[in-house]
Amino acid sequence: MNPEYPIHYPQFFTATILDWKHLLLDDKHKNIIIDSLKFLVSEKRVILNAFVIMNNHIHLIWQPAFAFTPSDVQASFMKHTAKQLKGSLTKDDIVALETYKVNKYDRLYQIWKRESLSIELRTHAVFMQKLEYIHYNPVKAGLCANPEDYYYSSAKFYFNTVDDFGILTHYSGN
Repeated sequence: MNPEYPIHYPQFFTATILDWKHLLLDDKHKNIIIDSLKFLVSEKRVILNAFVIMNNHIHLIWQPAFAFTPSDVQASFMKHTAKQLKGSLTKDDIVALETYKVNKYDRLYQIWKRESLSIELRTHAVFMQKLEYIHYNPVKAGLCANPEDYYYSSAKFYFNTVDDFGILTHYSGN
């Protein structure tokens, strides 16, 4: 087996901030997500085909690399980003941090809503539908007029071949 070749289908992954709060409105919080994705790509844990970071949720199309499962990648990503976002709030906005207090048996704070969504993209048609959905999400939300105008998205990469973050792999289809 070739350790460079993925064995899992690409995944459409959605994660939402607890109670749909607009924690990701701040670019420094969006950059926490970007930095985490950069790490996963540079460490060859995922192939990242597409993403959008909205004010209160994210959508990704990623494919775990050979040695990783979708659940492994998702769990580590969610845990790491939650820790980084909580750290940012602890440093800069302790009042906002208190709105994430849950006092559950396994945690005092919760950043991400439980039950994130992950769907295997087994066909080209479904992949393309999810790719379009991701890219048009900011347009639908009124954040931009054209998908490629929204900075925290892979749309510019697909429309103009510009990867501002150096983390994307173009989906070539089946």
